[in-house]
Amino acid sequence: MLKASLQLRTAQHLTLTPQLQQAIRLLQLSTLELEQEIEQVLRDNPLLEREDEPAQVSLHADNDMAGGSDAPSQDAPEPAQEVDMERDSTTGGEDAPPMRETDSLWNDLPASRGDDDDEPSGPQIAASTATLREHLLEQLSVTLGSARDKALAQLLIDALDDNGYLSVPLEEVAEMLPAELEVDQDELRTALALVQSFDPPGVGARDTAECIGLQLRHPDVTRLPEARDPSVLSCARAIARSHLPLLAARDYAKLRRSLKCDDDTLRAAQSLIRRLTPRPGSQFSATAADYVVPDVVVRKLGKQWVVHLNSEAMPRLRINHLYAQLLKSDRSCAHAGMSAQLQEARWLIRNVRQRFDTILRVSQAIVDRQHGFFDHGEVAMRPLVLREIADTLGLHESTISRVTTQKYMLTPFGTIELKHFFGSHVATETGGAASSTAIRALIKQLVSAEDPTQPLSDSQLAQTLGEQGIVVARRTVAKYREALQIPPVSLRKSI
Repeated sequence: MLKASLQLRTAQHLTLTPQLQQAIRLLQLSTLELEQEIEQVLRDNPLLEREDEPAQVSLHADNDMAGGSDAPSQDAPEPAQEVDMERDSTTGGEDAPPMRETDSLWNDLPASRGDDDDEPSGPQIAASTATLREHLLEQLSVTLGSARDKALAQLLIDALDDNGYLSVPLEEVAEMLPAELEVDQDELRTALALVQSFDPPGVGARDTAECIGLQLRHPDVTRLPEARDPSVLSCARAIARSHLPLLAARDYAKLRRSLKCDDDTLRAAQSLIRRLTPRPGSQFSATAADYVVPDVVVRKLGKQWVVHLNSEAMPRLRINHLYAQLLKSDRSCAHAGMSAQLQEARWLIRNVRQRFDTILRVSQAIVDRQHGFFDHGEVAMRPLVLREIADTLGLHESTISRVTTQKYMLTPFGTIELKHFFGSHVATETGGAASSTAIRALIKQLVSAEDPTQPLSDSQLAQTLGEQGIVVARRTVAKYREALQIPPVSLRKSI
């Protein structure tokens, strides 16, 4: 028979105070997310405001303004002592957008550069860009033709996608029209031919082959150096008409047999096709580039690499002087809510300061261990794990994970996420270890220096790395090559 009884037990529990929870949340936010968080607090809390003073001064709470008796008690936990007790949180990446079948033709081309020597060096104001539809309708408005033909052409223009392709078959377009209009296929084909005559060349195509074929008939393309030879232009048009998949697969032997041409003609035809644009409408739908604001900046002072906080990424906050003086002079219960807001403002300023102090400490510890990267580049990157930095700074691995996620460092090699400096190790023949980042850099160097007519296979790359003392399997090389977005050997081969 069970009897009810009272027992007294003593146990210890870790309690996350609201201040500590805020410190953890601020630590894992990116610079943009932190700015949004602060903007929300500024709207809700009148005790907090921005200031125009230097960032290193603004991040400290102004105790003189706030009054001594309202300061937090000494028993309140410091955020830096408890932030690293939380468990790690991970974030996933986005999948890469799908590609067309023949996109590999243009993957390895360098970005086009215009002649901008005469452009002023100062900042320019971005002009508003017309959309593809507006650009085509403007040409349609000055075209001679009947109102019926223009109406059908406008209908087809509205059906184009962002790349300038007509993805809807003409039969479906005809079915969508009222029967009393009596629009037949010939009228739609005539209207489509009118649209395909507009700028940019290739607009209105129904697939990549038709798009390339339309561009090869454009007068500007026929005046290119490669197109001056009639045999080259004829070969390029034949490829676009019937053999574009073979060109994308780099099956040059079968192309030569099908086209009955020599290597020089095929090479010139390939060069001509690669000059063209597989997505003619993309120039009108380009989105503005998103720029990453680095949290820290690395500079070389003497022989040492030193990390500094980026003042542009640091919010400049302070306690509102007027409200702080009001609370100091009148401590009645009517101002209890404002006293709580004052305490919240102080904790936010302290936690933001602690966030950047932790980022600075972690960044400097990373730079101290990866000084070879800053001197020689990625080939000198050494293996590094989160635990090594955590043990050095006396923090938890989850804290290092939060600090290095979506935090960026401005280096001589560009703006790099702190996560980039961590990587697994691969054994070497001498008993040491090489960083996976350094191996990827070596693979990139080997591929860039290979003979285009005889590119290196994954097995040959693994063998070459083995000759340099790095033992790595062929499958590992394939994985690193795919991570670098380097096509396989069959797609890197040229004539």
